[in-house]
Amino acid sequence: MPALPPSTPWEQLYDDHARARLVTEPTKRVRAPERTPFERDRARVVHAASLRRLAAKTQVLGPATDDFVRNRLTHSLEVAQVARDLAHPLGCHPDVAETAALAHDMGHPPFGHNGETALDELGAAVGGFEGNAQTLRILTRLEAKSVDAEGRSVGLNLTRATLDACAKYPWTRGEGPPGTPPAKFGVYADDRPVFAWLRTGVEGTRRSVEAQVMDVADDIAYSVHDLEDGVVGGRIDLTRLARDEEREQVWAAVREWYLPDVDPAALEDALARLRTVGSWPHAAYDGTRRSLAAWKNLTSDLIGIFCGQVHEATLAAHGGAVPLVRHGGDLVVPEVTATEIAVLKGIAAHYVMRAQERLGLMERQRTLLGELHDALAARGRDGLDPMFAQDFDDATDDAARARVLLDQLASLTDASAVAWHARWCR
Repeated sequence: MPALPPSTPWEQLYDDHARARLVTEPTKRVRAPERTPFERDRARVVHAASLRRLAAKTQVLGPATDDFVRNRLTHSLEVAQVARDLAHPLGCHPDVAETAALAHDMGHPPFGHNGETALDELGAAVGGFEGNAQTLRILTRLEAKSVDAEGRSVGLNLTRATLDACAKYPWTRGEGPPGTPPAKFGVYADDRPVFAWLRTGVEGTRRSVEAQVMDVADDIAYSVHDLEDGVVGGRIDLTRLARDEEREQVWAAVREWYLPDVDPAALEDALARLRTVGSWPHAAYDGTRRSLAAWKNLTSDLIGIFCGQVHEATLAAHGGAVPLVRHGGDLVVPEVTATEIAVLKGIAAHYVMRAQERLGLMERQRTLLGELHDALAARGRDGLDPMFAQDFDDATDDAARARVLLDQLASLTDASAVAWHARWCR
């Protein structure tokens, strides 16, 4: 694949507008050589407390399930690697894409998407909750690093290009492109000012190339890694897909969760193509080192295939021209690639996410968050961590105070949510 020549200076591709920060910072001369603005962004995210907390937050299975399964942090690290692989041949800055990938799940609450659903319901009166909108709030307000002239926190004070790359859904609730579910949005109403700043010069809901790289990398990573976790954990046996009735149930999950209008024949074709990958297993996983190595080879092969297909289609759509930077192009995910990814996700959805024992656990998690929310609301500032207690004191109305409660709940890990519930809901 053609790649950006190493000698091309990034300053020619990312101008002062892209490298600007909301609060101007003096140049630091404490390192030799001096780090670039985007290297600083990456370092700030890597060292952020909100990123560390992802180690104790659910990806698909709870982080305490066993020693092998991914948590939100290990998932984010893997997405970051895929994002670099996608970014470099297209010419967009790999540090920008990687930082967006590292940050993309920082706004996730305890218990993964299940917790996200619970908080969205609890916050319905104040605009709801969305993990991507919470990520923007963390990066620009909640994470302690920088302050403005009035002493107000501006979060990590990342560059405009990096913040824009983190904007998976660059719109407020209900303002997305036609067909976008209302629950998918990337900015809360009271975060509009910083959102307007980072989107200066961009019209509509167009995502930057780097944001698209982050999104596709996320899709690729969890399609193969969630499947691997399910197989190694004994929940998925791919040899069962030889039976028609098993595939029909998986296809139902694909249509319900990912591709509602897909033709079953297209899913059959996609599975047939996946089975032609040389490392595709033809025997059940048995826990041996040889078997695990075979799965590692499969995940590597699939990531390489999907990235290659996206590179080829994207470069073809742009006449082979690179670099593709900021809002200068769009990634192209071929339909066959999207269908194969959906098949892998559908297998995990059917055998893991929709498993009966998991459904009961998810209900208990939502109940726990609801009871904890009500207990904290009754206590006010006295039930909050000091930083959120200060936010509660500074809030000017009930809506702002309700948002602070959601910020506090979202910051908790799975284990701390359980511990807080035991403390406040006796």
